[in-house]
Amino acid sequence: MTVSRIRRIATPKKALTGAAVGLATAGLVTIAAPAQAAAPAAAPAAEKASAPQAATGSAKTIAKKLIPNAKQYQAFSKIVEHESGWDTTASNPSGAYGLVQALPGSKMSSAGSDWKTNPATQIKWGLDYMNDRYGSPAEALQFWESNGWY
Repeated sequence: MTVSRIRRIATPKKALTGAAVGLATAGLVTIAAPAQAAAPAAAPAAEKASAPQAATGSAKTIAKKLIPNAKQYQAFSKIVEHESGWDTTASNPSGAYGLVQALPGSKMSSAGSDWKTNPATQIKWGLDYMNDRYGSPAEALQFWESNGWY
């Protein structure tokens, strides 16, 4: 039996940038121009800056895009379902926070400043954590099933 492994290919900040591009390509991130107060009617297009908005897809949809391997996605999903019920704002008195219950939650800031609310940032951080510490989400799940934590 061949075990496939998800390989980390960039630092969290760079990988998140790549993930954001992938999400935009997949239609999961909306790009919108900011409101322009008292702007001239004939303003050149180059002057109209656009800012990315928070991911609009569900956390599960985003995770499926970031984790295309079905086995790895299922393992990741099982952990997240148990840890947070796919609630990006889930927290507990210990200070664990988010989809993957990072402890402390502020650890996820290494993946993006929007870690408190953006499921893509939380998924990216959680995936990097599972890959770095256990080798893959499937191996993280195996550890979790044996120990009751990961």
